[in-house]
Amino acid sequence: MKQRSAEILCIGTELLMGDIINTNAAYLAKELAGLGINLYHQSVVGDNPERLRQSLQLALKRADIVITTGGLGPTYDDLSKETIAACFGRTLVMDEDSLTRIQAHFLRLGREMTDNNKKQAMMPQGCVIFQNENGTAPGCAIEGSGELEGKTAIMLPGPPREMKPMFEQQVKPYLLKDSDTRLVSHTMHFFGIGESMLEDRLRSLMEKSLNPTVAPYAKTGEVMLRLTAKGDSPAACEERMAPLLEQVRGRLGAYLYGIDVSGLEETVLHLLHQHGKTFSAAESCTGGLIAKRITDLPGASCVFRGGVVSYTNEVKASVLGVPQETLDRYGAVSEPVARAMAEGVRRITGSDLSVATTGLAGPDGDDRGNPVGTVFVALSTPERTVVRHMNCGSGRDRVRMLASHCAFDLLRRELEHLPIEGE
Repeated sequence: MKQRSAEILCIGTELLMGDIINTNAAYLAKELAGLGINLYHQSVVGDNPERLRQSLQLALKRADIVITTGGLGPTYDDLSKETIAACFGRTLVMDEDSLTRIQAHFLRLGREMTDNNKKQAMMPQGCVIFQNENGTAPGCAIEGSGELEGKTAIMLPGPPREMKPMFEQQVKPYLLKDSDTRLVSHTMHFFGIGESMLEDRLRSLMEKSLNPTVAPYAKTGEVMLRLTAKGDSPAACEERMAPLLEQVRGRLGAYLYGIDVSGLEETVLHLLHQHGKTFSAAESCTGGLIAKRITDLPGASCVFRGGVVSYTNEVKASVLGVPQETLDRYGAVSEPVARAMAEGVRRITGSDLSVATTGLAGPDGDDRGNPVGTVFVALSTPERTVVRHMNCGSGRDRVRMLASHCAFDLLRRELEHLPIEGE
């Protein structure tokens, strides 16, 4: 069977204007890759019928499947269904089941349903309907005929909380029904190694591996390696990928903090649960970012005892117990202060482990000659305290993120009994 191709067409003037970040395209791209459907183009078009028509016609020339998001609402500018149906030579007809569901939705909310909401129950004749369990706009698939034989348009609502479950529960089975090819991808996450060094250590593997394919990419503070295998079943893909995963792990294991995880904090949360340990944080330059990252995750209350944002020397001294003599002699951005901060917050909270950050996020250095980007990150345990000195470069957001990455990495290394630089 010929491998299918798709194009994503996101509809909404708010996307073009930058008022809303287009997360739908990223989600759909990842899902399509997992289904073995090639994706070569993504587009965004505003709420304009003529421009939508032109964009759709171009997409249908380039791809077998066009997936649209947005434009299915009840207002006058929501014209996706009308425009796309016309391109396929279909009229809109009332779908009584969809209408009943929309009416029930308003009844559950205790809100009055206005007449314009009935528009959302008008569906292209002969389409496959995807009911919306989280809103009022059903989705649908139109399968082409004649000149559009073999072409399919899939229309999904714009809000991610409606679109994602509809795709997962209804559209994915629809797309899989005629497919005999699967793609499975895993993303390996690394911290403490740059993209160029990672590529250098893995070049021989990357050059000879065609299935699975290997693709490195980077974002602030970390490097990812995406492995993708193709096969006739998910199990076959996993079997094909397993040896390469182990080879990469063997070469870069100390830097690998997780596979298919959301971030370092997720790995640390899992390890803390696994070992029955708690931690706390004393933050200066990171301004509470460590606490935010861990408490964004469910289950954090079992492992995170608390934190202190000690942005001034007064708080470092009075709350954390950093000796004033240490602050006067070495300055706030120094190894001894980072060490005292970590030990202080561990003592205050009664946690098993603690981390501390102090540094210069910018825009200026300090009067002791430390440049912007100078950061000291400490890890304290009942047995010892270690401090890592970093130069994070410029940019306040970058410095803060790298410092918080480092704190979580020190926790990870301690919990996994890995060496810590400087010990």
